[in-house]
Amino acid sequence: MSLTQTRFHDALLTGAQLAPDGLSDGQGRPAGRRFDVYRNNVAVSLTEALEQGFPAVRNLIGPDRFKSMAGRFLRQHPPETPMIMHYGAAFPAFLEAAEPLAHIGYLGDVARLEQAQREAYHAADATPVDAAALSALPPDDLVRSLVRFAPALRLIRSAWPVLAIWRYATEPGTPKPAAIAQDVLITRPDFDPELTDLPQGGASFVTALMNNSTLSAALDTALSDAPDFDLQNMLGLLLQRQAIAAITPSE
Repeated sequence: MSLTQTRFHDALLTGAQLAPDGLSDGQGRPAGRRFDVYRNNVAVSLTEALEQGFPAVRNLIGPDRFKSMAGRFLRQHPPETPMIMHYGAAFPAFLEAAEPLAHIGYLGDVARLEQAQREAYHAADATPVDAAALSALPPDDLVRSLVRFAPALRLIRSAWPVLAIWRYATEPGTPKPAAIAQDVLITRPDFDPELTDLPQGGASFVTALMNNSTLSAALDTALSDAPDFDLQNMLGLLLQRQAIAAITPSE
């Protein structure tokens, strides 16, 4: 980024700074007020993008505090892509590190859950594996198979009841969350992401498969975490959610 671009960027995202020297309004006059209007429009657009992307966070901390935190965030994290729908990837970590919000320990994970839904929504399509194709694999081939998930799949592991908190913040009438940890699977079987609270061992199983473990090795990992882990139910869930794009026996 050139010095001129840096000055423009700093002035654009820092309301206290004047318009950069040499910037005109298109008619040879100093930009002045027009730059202020443009700067305000940019800040409003970015704030609205965050409000749309993180509605649960907004509801949990209130609209006024959210706007304040959004203002701080956009000055520290300007957009890295012209596609504003993707803006806010760094917002969860920002919230987690924000001192005024330190007493809301679950806020970062709620934001991660919302960001994961946005990513799943915009992810590429994939043709899911048919259940019949899975059943047709010989048992010896199945246990040494590698699984490739659909691009939309996301996994959020949290020490908080993150899915219950998200629902409490976004769905009127939802009861207050119980104090339990939750692992959440995000899939997109049709047009909109679906969220599933995984049983114990489920997140370990999915994580192992994401890290290129065979089905057998992933099962061992899940069983070490949850001795009563049900492989059949877990595979059924993944197939139902159209989360598996390919199953390939390893060499």
